[in-house]
Amino acid sequence: MSARTLPLEAYSYYVSLGPERSYQAVATEFASSKRTVVRRAKLEDWQRRIEKIESEARLRVDKKAVDSIEEVSERHLKILRAIQSKALQALQTMEITSAMDAVRALDLTVKAERVVRGDPSDRDQARLEEITRDEIQNLLASTESDDDTEL
Repeated sequence: MSARTLPLEAYSYYVSLGPERSYQAVATEFASSKRTVVRRAKLEDWQRRIEKIESEARLRVDKKAVDSIEEVSERHLKILRAIQSKALQALQTMEITSAMDAVRALDLTVKAERVVRGDPSDRDQARLEEITRDEIQNLLASTESDDDTEL
């Protein structure tokens, strides 16, 4: 069987084999020699075509992942806005002494909304301040230590 007589579906079969694809598997499937398959593959540039297909598939998967993350973030924002609305309604109808639950709910949703939108959380900000303070103290201690050794 020559490269010309290898069925046209040989390439489709090759693609369908996935990561386990091989020219030998195509040859076996179509009762052909591996040499015939290799000639057809070179003639039709199977390797470049496979690379293009895999690249396009990766792009589609990446886009779906981005879309999914956006959908989750939007859903969370809708939930947070609903809770914020309820908290504000509760604040308007409650006495100041019994409104603390509404204030807490509002505070929590505002913080959560900031996190969903990518703003640093209060905890991250406090940690950053702590690290900065520690680094400054270490630097000052190091400088004082250097000054003491010079005396």
